[in-house]
Amino acid sequence: MPYQRIAFRPGIDKQNTEYGAEGGWIDSDHVRFRYGLPEKIGGWAPFGQTDNYLIGMTSDILSWTALSGVPYVAAGTNKKLYVFTGGNWYDITPIRRTASVTFTTTTGSTTVTVNDSSHGCEVGDFVTFSSVTGDPGGIANADLQNEFQVLTVPSGSTYTISVPNAAASSASAAGGGTASYQINIGSDVSYFDFGWGVGGFGLSPFGEPIPASGTLALASRYWQFDTYGETLIAQLGSGQIYKWSPTDDGVTVRASVIAGAPTKTAFAIVSTPDRHLVCMGTEATIGDPSTFDPMFVRFSNQEDINTFTESAINTAGGQRLTDGNKIVSGIRSRGQILIFTDSSLHGMQYIGPPYTFGFQQLGANCGLIGPHAAVDINGLAIWMGQEDFFIFDGTVKKLPCTVQDYVFKDINLVQGTKVHVGANGLFNEVTWWYCSSDSVYLNRFVTFNYLEQTWHTGTMSRTAWQDIGVYTLPTAAQYLPTGTQTPAVGTIYGLSASRSAIYTQELGYNGDGEAITAYLQSGYFDIGDGDNVMYMKRLVPDFKDQRENLVCQVKLRSYPQAVDTVSSLDPYTITPTTTKVDTRARGRQISLLITSSDLDAWWRFGTLRVDIQPDGLR
Repeated sequence: MPYQRIAFRPGIDKQNTEYGAEGGWIDSDHVRFRYGLPEKIGGWAPFGQTDNYLIGMTSDILSWTALSGVPYVAAGTNKKLYVFTGGNWYDITPIRRTASVTFTTTTGSTTVTVNDSSHGCEVGDFVTFSSVTGDPGGIANADLQNEFQVLTVPSGSTYTISVPNAAASSASAAGGGTASYQINIGSDVSYFDFGWGVGGFGLSPFGEPIPASGTLALASRYWQFDTYGETLIAQLGSGQIYKWSPTDDGVTVRASVIAGAPTKTAFAIVSTPDRHLVCMGTEATIGDPSTFDPMFVRFSNQEDINTFTESAINTAGGQRLTDGNKIVSGIRSRGQILIFTDSSLHGMQYIGPPYTFGFQQLGANCGLIGPHAAVDINGLAIWMGQEDFFIFDGTVKKLPCTVQDYVFKDINLVQGTKVHVGANGLFNEVTWWYCSSDSVYLNRFVTFNYLEQTWHTGTMSRTAWQDIGVYTLPTAAQYLPTGTQTPAVGTIYGLSASRSAIYTQELGYNGDGEAITAYLQSGYFDIGDGDNVMYMKRLVPDFKDQRENLVCQVKLRSYPQAVDTVSSLDPYTITPTTTKVDTRARGRQISLLITSSDLDAWWRFGTLRVDIQPDGLR
């Protein structure tokens, strides 16, 4: 019989059954759809020609250019704040407190107790000592004048560190020095519970459980970035707002609190073109965190990010929103700021004095799952809710999704704060990374090609993403919660923190030097309505720019819910020069599975042609 052409629709269809998705694709990993055809995704390599790891889980990345034309990248983790320039990462984590301390040592031990009557430390915090006097317990000044990670916190007036060389003698409250305490670290996991042992150290007074006043959501730490001119605006989720300037500060100066700004804010963004700093989910009374209102919006004076107290001679002000329990995030889109709550969408538009901004509700039952789950694409706002995907083009609409059940029936909503969206302008894609139901760390993704209206899914861990712009390729972060990856940025004694690797994406064909395993499976197809058994004699491969070998399997079924079988010749290796594959496969329904796992492999699938005819089972 003549060869038959089998055409497949682009995108992954997981809403239908595997048989109902005939003529389409039902599963994939590390494969995207472009020009209607599936292809293996691009690779990734360490960013900036450096293999230094950042300490902690990265929650946001932002690249921008200073007035001098020099590019910068900011990265915020649950433990640190970093900036990258000139091929190197620099630690600009804010300092929360400085104080005078003394040291207590034990003969032969590298563990040193630091004495400070009100240190405010938590296990895992970071502290740097300077101006150390004396040699406590015989420990040299040079061994103490460094950065350390806090090991234990025995009391509110003591904590311990690990020094590189053991003490020669025991000493109590010896020596002296100045301690610079970085802001307390945050959790890399969210909790939704109360009682003993919930949320880790420091979330309740020592020896007391989290109070059982209803359930308590304890979100993992996140950063959110924006720029005010060349100045970085760094918002610590449900915390303070910091700034850092390449010109005024430089890489040797740490980020500092914005004076006059609220001390507790969920999300901050700079309005344009009017340039107000807008705080969402913030304090009703500036400087008083006890007045925190999760639905309150406050904005600064125009061109003045230090003035939030409204008066008759400035444009500062505030507004409380309704329809929602909390403001989750905000983005700039369509000439306004879109404010997302956990259940609704609001618009905030500059209208000038005396009210400065006008507010209107744009949608209901369309809440956002996390602070980094919404993105603007050329005036279209696209976001992920807790049960649906949405788009706003002037009207809020649910986004039809061919993998919706697959995603939302297997998502860990408690870890929704971590969900991160990334726009990939190179391929017209929007991707959300999320935690599956059995994971507390981001391990899966779902991608929407907004130009071709297709969806696909896969497994990959990316906790933050920056699209092309300052750099010609995207930048992303992967969290490595276990292990002792080295080297980390800077020298820190007693370091046991997890790490983040920063990558340049869409570079080459491999993942950080390792082969990327990619696969693609079609829906089950048959002859007619499946009454006849098929005999597939051979297939003709059609791949563009194929590199290295592929493996093809022909999965066979007699009935839609039967167990897969394969022919005696299966699997089949397809080289870049293979012209045909003899299959000798029999079944009522047939599915094609293509896999590549070689180093430097890449391919784009074209058109499937098969020599197929009615037959009978032997």
